[in-house]
Amino acid sequence: MKYLFVHQNFPGQYLHLARHLAETRQHEIVFITEPNRNHIHGIRKVPYRRPGAPSAGTHLIVRELDTAARRADRVTATANSLKQLGFRPDIIIGHHGWGEMLNLTDVWPDVPLLGYFEFFYRVDQADVGFDPEFPSATEDFPRIRAKNAVNLLALNLEQHGQTPTAWQLSTYPAWARRQIVLLREGVDLDICRPDPKRRRHSLAIGDQTIRATDKLVTYVSRDLEPYRGFHVMMRALPHLLSARKDVRVVMVGGDGVSYGSAPPAGTWREAMLRELGDKVDLSRVIFPGRVSYETYLALLQRSDAHVYLTYPFVASWSLREALAAGCAVVGSDTEPVREFITDGETGLLASFFDPKALADKVLRLFEDTALARRLRGNARRYAERNLSVVDTIAAYEARIAELIGG
Repeated sequence: MKYLFVHQNFPGQYLHLARHLAETRQHEIVFITEPNRNHIHGIRKVPYRRPGAPSAGTHLIVRELDTAARRADRVTATANSLKQLGFRPDIIIGHHGWGEMLNLTDVWPDVPLLGYFEFFYRVDQADVGFDPEFPSATEDFPRIRAKNAVNLLALNLEQHGQTPTAWQLSTYPAWARRQIVLLREGVDLDICRPDPKRRRHSLAIGDQTIRATDKLVTYVSRDLEPYRGFHVMMRALPHLLSARKDVRVVMVGGDGVSYGSAPPAGTWREAMLRELGDKVDLSRVIFPGRVSYETYLALLQRSDAHVYLTYPFVASWSLREALAAGCAVVGSDTEPVREFITDGETGLLASFFDPKALADKVLRLFEDTALARRLRGNARRYAERNLSVVDTIAAYEARIAELIGG
């Protein structure tokens, strides 16, 4: 078969599927993407140049659409070049978020397209307005609604959609859900797995060392920001660190902004450190920034309590990997997290808005070792039943077979 993948950041959500297809050596696989250094043997990357920013005169609410339309033009030109060279895919698979695939049905009208629908933006009942500390002005609602422009144009193609969680599917209007199937994202359970030896040895993080006798609390986010509850986690630290002197905290993440707004000045990490001042013993808190996957996985395997917080928004891959690694997870009691964690069975849930309650749940894991051990085992068993990448690939292949007729 001939596959065409499209994602601005190769390989994106398609790492496991694309690598599996390449390893069979039975397919021709082309991947249209912006240039990057990532590489998978057997996949031909075809780069396109990212469009520049919209002009200053472009209305605020259509700036994302403007960029998406120009991005679609560049991907269309790239696709037409492939077509002129004789390439015709049997299926097109890609992410609709950046508008790249909006015109591909014009290039190959008879080729089925399976598009990733990640999130339908709303002005209520999801992330917007969830956190009263950061209210959204009604004047911003038109811009938020306009973020669905690419979503709506993609749905208007009347092709085929997918999304990875039931909650993400529920954010779409009822009429749109008929086009979207649930294809859950999986984890490589052979790589992301518990390692009991980690808990018996020291672990070096940069120039600091987590001793085997320390109680390690881990927190991971692409960037340290309110959407992922960074401000709540920081406010939990004074109570957590004062309750036990053997607690060490590692907070992995960059200082950028992936979701939501930037702070008035500097970074969110700097803002929270200014707020807390000397209430936090920073000698027991490590901010390593972004780390290698090997270091990240070692932290999960060593963790005594892993904290995962999020607004009602797309759940991070790190939550899935923490469960697969057998972490005792304390998660926010929000819809995306409840899809993965049943309180008291596969983890513990705490109110997103109560830092002390969050700290108390973490401390409970330290004090009730039987509970922590049971939650770690249940987390891994949940991952084996629901998060296997082998099952993910099988579900993808079954869906692809349906769309191409065998």
